[in-house]
Amino acid sequence: MRITPEKLERYQRDGFLVMENFVDRESCDRLRARAEELVRDFDPRGIVSIFSTREQNRLSDDYFLESGDKVRFFFEEDAFLSDGSLKRRKEYSINKIGHALHDLDPVFSEFSRTPDIQQLVAALDIEHPLLLQSMYIFKQPRIGGEVTCHQDSTFLYSEPQDIAGLWFALEDANIDNGCLWVMPGGHTLGLKSRWLRAAEGGMKFEVFDSSPWPEARLIPLEVTKGSLILLNGLLPHKSRANRSSKSRQAYTLHVISARCTYPESNWLKRSPMMPLRGF
Repeated sequence: MRITPEKLERYQRDGFLVMENFVDRESCDRLRARAEELVRDFDPRGIVSIFSTREQNRLSDDYFLESGDKVRFFFEEDAFLSDGSLKRRKEYSINKIGHALHDLDPVFSEFSRTPDIQQLVAALDIEHPLLLQSMYIFKQPRIGGEVTCHQDSTFLYSEPQDIAGLWFALEDANIDNGCLWVMPGGHTLGLKSRWLRAAEGGMKFEVFDSSPWPEARLIPLEVTKGSLILLNGLLPHKSRANRSSKSRQAYTLHVISARCTYPESNWLKRSPMMPLRGF
C-alpha cells in the first residue's frame, strides 16, 4: 500500500497519519489468535508486573526493564484484589505483551515484516531502518487502563530524534473502548522529558519542559479493524480507560534508523547476542 506524496505531506504536517484497511482482517485475526495462545501458555505465578504510565518509577521492576529482548507479560493496574490475587482470569487481566515479539515469535515477525510495511518505512526516509520494539496491547474490557499523554521519544530516545510508531488496530477502536487521542502538529513542540536509567539505579525523568500538555488540542482517532495509525515519535498522544464491555486490541511497532545514536541510558536494552534487526 503505497503512501502518496499528499499523505506523506500530511504526516509531516500533523505528526500522524491514519491509513485505513492497511492490514486485512485475516491477518488481524491471526495475530489475535497467536496472542491468545501466548497468554494461555503464560504461567503468572510469582510474576506481578503492572504496566502504568502514571507511576513509571515505582512500578518499573526488573522484569519490565529486562524485557527489551524478551517476550513478557504485564498486568492491568485494576486486575488485582487487595490480597494480591487476580479479580478475573489471566486472559482478561493482561495489559500487554512486550517487547521483542517481532523477533522472537514467527507469527509476529511475519506480520511485522510485510512488503507493505517495508515500503511505508522506506517512504519515511528512515535510513537503514531497525525494528526497535513491539507491543501487543489488550485494553481489556472494563479495566483497560488509561495511558496518559506522552511522546514515544520520551521512552525511546535517539539522537537525532528519528523514531516512528506504527499502531495497528486489530479491533475497531472508538471513544467508548479507549481509542487513541492525538495532538495534531504537537510534534513541533519539542521533547518535554526523557525517561532514563539513573546512575544510582532505577529510572528517572529528565524534564526539559514542565508545562502541562495542552490537552484541549487532542482529537480522537476512531478507526476500524485493520487500520494503521502512523505516529511521529514526538507526537503527544494518549488513550483513555476502557470501561466498555469490548476490548480494543492493538499491535505496535517502533522503527529507528541505524544511523541514530541510541543511548545506553535508555530503558529498553538488548543483549549483545541479540542486536536489533531490520526487515
